[in-house]
Amino acid sequence: MSKKKRRILSDQHLSDRPTQQATTSETLAKFAITAQRFSGPLPPPAMLRQYEELLPGSASRIISMAERQSAHRQGIENKVISSNILNERLGMVLGFVICVLAILAGAYALMKGRSGFGIASIVGGLGAPLAAFIYGKSEQRKDLEARRQAIVDAASHTRPD
Repeated sequence: MSKKKRRILSDQHLSDRPTQQATTSETLAKFAITAQRFSGPLPPPAMLRQYEELLPGSASRIISMAERQSAHRQGIENKVISSNILNERLGMVLGFVICVLAILAGAYALMKGRSGFGIASIVGGLGAPLAAFIYGKSEQRKDLEARRQAIVDAASHTRPD
């Protein structure tokens, strides 16, 4: 093999060089920019293959990382769901206990001759859970309508014209 020496030309040497005429062939350069996007814990198979070619064993490391992350997220979701269920049940039980205590206090007040306090306590004991139930149903309806509207809005934005 022969080695070619390269000489760096200074600015003055460059200005001495003859310019190319328009009749010579011109070289056109084409550039293409490609962008890839993916969502999810794993890259597409072709990209995963490229990782593996660059660093052997990296594909299995990426997959195991995605599996660990998925298991972690599912564990957190299970804890949140279990906690929410426990909170709801505890709220219902404590609400029932408070309601029963209010009714018993009202009955006791009626027996002791305090009719105003007794009636107010019984009505409050029965009315509070009823008001909470009605308010909860109203909020559920509002939330359901907001979700329906969000779905309709999302569908109208993705529909081709």
